[in-house]
Amino acid sequence: MALNRIAGTTIAALAKGAVLFGVAMLGQAVAIVMLAAIMLSFGLGMVFLFPSAVRLVRGMTGLNRRLAREWSGVEIEAPYQPAPPPPVPYADGWYREGRNLYKTPRIPAFNRRFNWMLKDPATWRDFAYLLADPWSGAMAAAAPVLIVALGVVQFATGTGLLWPVLALLALATAPWVAPWGVRIHGRFAHALLTPTEKARLTRRVDQLARTRGEVVDSQAAELRRIERDLHDGAQARLVAIGMTIGAAEQLVGSDPNAAKALLAKAREASATALHELRQVVRGIHPPVLAERGLGDAVRALALDSPMRTHVTVDLPTRPQAPVESAAYFAISELLTNAVRHGEATEAWIDISHREGNLRVSVTDNGHGGADPARGTGLNGIERRMAAFDGVLALNSPAGGPTTAVLELPRALGTARAPHPAWKSVTIAVGWTLAAVPTFPQGFVPMVIKLTGNGETGKSWFLALHLPESFQWPVIAGMIALGGAMYTAAALLTAQAKRAEEGEGCG
Repeated sequence: MALNRIAGTTIAALAKGAVLFGVAMLGQAVAIVMLAAIMLSFGLGMVFLFPSAVRLVRGMTGLNRRLAREWSGVEIEAPYQPAPPPPVPYADGWYREGRNLYKTPRIPAFNRRFNWMLKDPATWRDFAYLLADPWSGAMAAAAPVLIVALGVVQFATGTGLLWPVLALLALATAPWVAPWGVRIHGRFAHALLTPTEKARLTRRVDQLARTRGEVVDSQAAELRRIERDLHDGAQARLVAIGMTIGAAEQLVGSDPNAAKALLAKAREASATALHELRQVVRGIHPPVLAERGLGDAVRALALDSPMRTHVTVDLPTRPQAPVESAAYFAISELLTNAVRHGEATEAWIDISHREGNLRVSVTDNGHGGADPARGTGLNGIERRMAAFDGVLALNSPAGGPTTAVLELPRALGTARAPHPAWKSVTIAVGWTLAAVPTFPQGFVPMVIKLTGNGETGKSWFLALHLPESFQWPVIAGMIALGGAMYTAAALLTAQAKRAEEGEGCG
């Protein structure tokens, strides 16, 4: 069974390497099309070709990102800057672009799209990736397949035994080399196709500007709601209490019994007003949430719900107060919607954590059909979550059940994961010993061979002590080994640096 599993994994890795090399060669053709479009656009003024070529390049690199995610486990987010907004006409119906006026939005929209693609660094990084991929990442992924193919061709034509021997060696080492090559391709794709710091900053600024406006609108709506609740509830009752007490004062001398009845009424009204004030306070920030945390506050909320509600809480620490408040009111809104719109009789709330993220799942047995586009309640939850970079995922098919999942990133503090020992050893060995195969056993023997001093300058160079037919392959292999060691050390060092920066930002 173990042998069958290894064989299956090896064949799958070899097939992936072959597919990646084919995709890389197709990308090379797309890069040539892009190069032609650049020359025609900026040399002959055929600028209408440039956006189409860029879309073709982005489609090709999008395929590479998907393959890197599915086959190498490397997640590469889209690096492109936000698309420009569509042109808006002035009051007279004309569209302005710079100092020019246009009757239709076609040319202003094209100019914005052209400048957006031209000035986005991701456009040129995509182009560079398609040019370099066949000779770097894809070559590493497809190396065993290419060596075997050359060995078969040489053996079939009877022109030598060097490549057939290397093909047998490639097949023998394929269970280890083939998956490693696919992962190297994913890392190479990540190095060139991941967003730059400037792109991340631009997208972050746009997101913050959008969420800031939503938060301001949400706060204004909350203030209006509080003002309305106070005006229509507690304030009206307090005014009525004052009028009742005034009437009782006038009746104290002439009709004491009536005055006592009015004072009793005022006492009841004051109790009702106190209850309404407490409700308003709970709507602002429930005391149980401030004193005992999110878990107990949600349990108290479940006790007040007309549904039979099950609550599960697994949190190592308390989130920050604003995060707790956002999660609490989101859960409250979801339960209210389940009763009011879904006619649910039972609900399940699960509050958990994963890698420092707060995750809340609310499921009810209502008739489903919830849609954020048809109501403001779910939109309000999305706005609350967006203020903390959180998301709301909703699954509510017709007939139920309805499941809403809230996730708030970096809501809980997490301990920094230790740097794996094997990575530290690989970095140290790579930077320390990579020069040995690269230069003394690689480039130096190559220079000796090229200058014709192979017999007099053997010294301790390994390749020069081998038969003539094996010298060049060994020299190439030593250079490739040194390059691989340098590449592995550089990739792991960059990965460790990005992890440290990410933790610092988080």
